[in-house]
Amino acid sequence: MARKIIIDTDPGQDDAVAILLALASPELEVLGITAVAGNVPLALTQKNARIVCELAGRTDIPVYAGCDTPLNRKLVTAEHVHGKTGLDGPQLSAPTMALQPEHAVDFIINTLRREPAGTVTLCVLGPLTNIATAFRRAPEIIAKVQEIVLMGGAYFQVGNITPTAEFNIYVDPEAAAEVFAAGVPLVVMPLDVTHKALTTQSRVDAFRALSTPVGDMVAAWTNFFERFDKEKYVSEGAPLHDPCVIAYLLQPDLFTGRQVNVMVETGSDLTLGMTVADWWRVTKRAPNAMFMGDINAEGFFNLLTNRLARL
Repeated sequence: MARKIIIDTDPGQDDAVAILLALASPELEVLGITAVAGNVPLALTQKNARIVCELAGRTDIPVYAGCDTPLNRKLVTAEHVHGKTGLDGPQLSAPTMALQPEHAVDFIINTLRREPAGTVTLCVLGPLTNIATAFRRAPEIIAKVQEIVLMGGAYFQVGNITPTAEFNIYVDPEAAAEVFAAGVPLVVMPLDVTHKALTTQSRVDAFRALSTPVGDMVAAWTNFFERFDKEKYVSEGAPLHDPCVIAYLLQPDLFTGRQVNVMVETGSDLTLGMTVADWWRVTKRAPNAMFMGDINAEGFFNLLTNRLARL
């Protein structure tokens, strides 16, 4: 039986690739896609989510617009990486599929209330605002979540938006802190993992060699954001962050990590949004997350390319 998931996202080219991977995988039943403000404002993230569904030929997937600002802060966006639309690169047509009228937070709450306990996984690819808001409004749903798998945070790789913070966590650190403290089974894909999932030239060529609209678009998207990341990190390719979340659900043995305590800094200007991972277990704080540290990058890109070929 397919695993039921909700994808909470702020597309972003790498978010788009993650959505495509999920839609190409029969092991996963995508109950809905919930958009949040992050890489770009909400008006664009909800639009981009629908564009990706149409690219995949999956206009049956409902898309919902969620929170347009973090819980307590002004929105920080990342057009400097993803372009002004969030999906810069090839020109894209406006989506024709409808945006669902229900608010994303209400959809998350109603779905978790309706489905049997322990059967819905939340796949979080952006800031955690929608999830924290749902948990605040309906705390009884927390115990019903099967698992949260998220892309966010860092330990050994420290930060990519500040010296100490990863972007998704930094945008809404209060939301992240609440979710990390909620007691939900949690799997974290930090920069320590995603910075090893690099879009080298041969891997991008493999996407293009699919000779499909999806393969061509993914190759074009990766070429676009590579221009920023390769210069920033002086690496042979750009990190493909968010598809790691979906790949974990499909092939968890691609990843290794350890169960540790993770807390999110919310009170310091210097380290705001830092994920303080007790990797060496030097505190007495109880573990609350499987914090991944490594990835089989070749296996990851083989899985991704083979699945995209189905679309």
